[in-house]
Amino acid sequence: MKIFTYIVTVLAIALIIYNSTKIDFSALFSNESIVALITILASLCAIALLQILRISKKIEAKSRL
Repeated sequence: MKIFTYIVTVLAIALIIYNSTKIDFSALFSNESIVALITILASLCAIALLQILRISKKIEAKSRL
């Protein structure tokens, strides 16, 4: 499970980097820019959820002691 969360986190970071290059700041609400912004937001949410999962697994492991 630990390796899975790291792999998905790296993929989410790669998506953020890729989509940040697709943003056109002169036309922020054009089709391509809005899709890039939505994808960046979704990737940030995925990273946050994975961090919550990782912390909850650490708490679960410590509560078993």
